[in-house]
Amino acid sequence: MGRAERASSRGRSRWVRVAQLGVVAAVAVPALTGCSVEEVLRFGWPVGVTPEAESMRHLWTWSAVAALIVGVITWGAMFWAVVMHRKRKDDDGSLPRQTQYNLPLELVFTAIPTIIVAVLFGFTVNVQNYVDKADPSNGAPPQTKVDITAFQWNWKFDYPDQIAADGRPVETVGTSSTIPILVLPTDRSIQFTQQSNDVIHSFFVPEFLFKRDVFPLPEKNEQDNTYVIDRIDSQGAFVGRCAELCGTYHSQMNFEVRALEPGLYDRYIALRKQLNPQTREPYTAGEALQALNCGQWCAPESISTVPFNTDRGQLAAQATG
Repeated sequence: MGRAERASSRGRSRWVRVAQLGVVAAVAVPALTGCSVEEVLRFGWPVGVTPEAESMRHLWTWSAVAALIVGVITWGAMFWAVVMHRKRKDDDGSLPRQTQYNLPLELVFTAIPTIIVAVLFGFTVNVQNYVDKADPSNGAPPQTKVDITAFQWNWKFDYPDQIAADGRPVETVGTSSTIPILVLPTDRSIQFTQQSNDVIHSFFVPEFLFKRDVFPLPEKNEQDNTYVIDRIDSQGAFVGRCAELCGTYHSQMNFEVRALEPGLYDRYIALRKQLNPQTREPYTAGEALQALNCGQWCAPESISTVPFNTDRGQLAAQATG
């Protein structure tokens, strides 16, 4: 074996060892950090509580996997070219074999990215249509309906199919001192219909993993303002936010989604339709939750966020004090 061949062999061995170390590091780092396989495959994507959120997580995961595969192939080709075609001491200066006009290779390099983009586009459209659907996936009517009204700087939630003792739909309205709690059932389809009383807002529950802009006059603005989630998978308290800059207190325009199992939810709605014997007024959301007495998920006030003091005089005094 000549000197050049031995040098080339040593170079290849060195790069093989580097590649092996890279593979070991890629496997060891997640294990040493305590991450599960599921957490690694989420690639930073948060955990959702709806099937729609899970479908978007799958899209994100497989898009990231596809990107990594393309990246590994590209990086491999780059490093292979650097190692195998670098200039050596015994080169005679002649150019290597040129392949810039290799028609089959160029067709492959054009066809493969086109196929990748088309496949990703198809999956994206499929997930988008699923998330934006107006009817439950099983074809049945939605089991729960909620009307969302956004205003500067709070929320009102109505249950149009549930009539309270005063003859009006059951509703929850937030104030500057009270976070509105939107109580929803788990394991049931839910239809949302939304509109704004003033400027554009945005309905965003991070655990749902999507947001929907809330337009004033949605019909005139040609917005499809009705959508459905198939279910909420687990009980819990999930903070909700306005995700559209809407004015002075935009960052404090929060609400809370309280997901209860169906039996508790039915009892909650039954209470909201009755008069509170102590106040002789329809039960408020907090009063009905407190009457359920079911633990942390029946807390009468929000547990995921707190109200913001909007008293400008007091805020100014604090700032200058």
